Amino acid sequence: MGFLERLDKNIAKLEKRIAKEEIRIAHLEEKFASKKINKAKLSLETKKVHERIKAMRSRIQTLRGITVKEKQHQEEKAEEKKEKQDEKEKKKAEKERKKENKEEE
Repeated sequence: MGFLERLDKNIAKLEKRIAKEEIRIAHLEEKFASKKINKAKLSLETKKVHERIKAMRSRIQTLRGITVKEKQHQEEKAEEKKEKQDEKEKKKAEKERKKENKEEE
């Protein structure tokens, strides 16, 4: 598994965890509505959950930035490789021309 695939997999995991945390908030609000917990408990718990969500979102943003940089790096690497290959082909073509010119003389 390549580096980019692992980054994408981690991003997907974090997004699933965020969805679960949002569901947790909904359950807390349902409990509050049914008067199983009081306003203070709801406030504390939702604050904790929101902080976790915020941390996960910032982590996702960081991973996306790394993904973009890695893609650029791979593109640059492929471009350099192509340039080297083109140079080799040009040198080969020059050698062949020189051989042909010598044979003609």
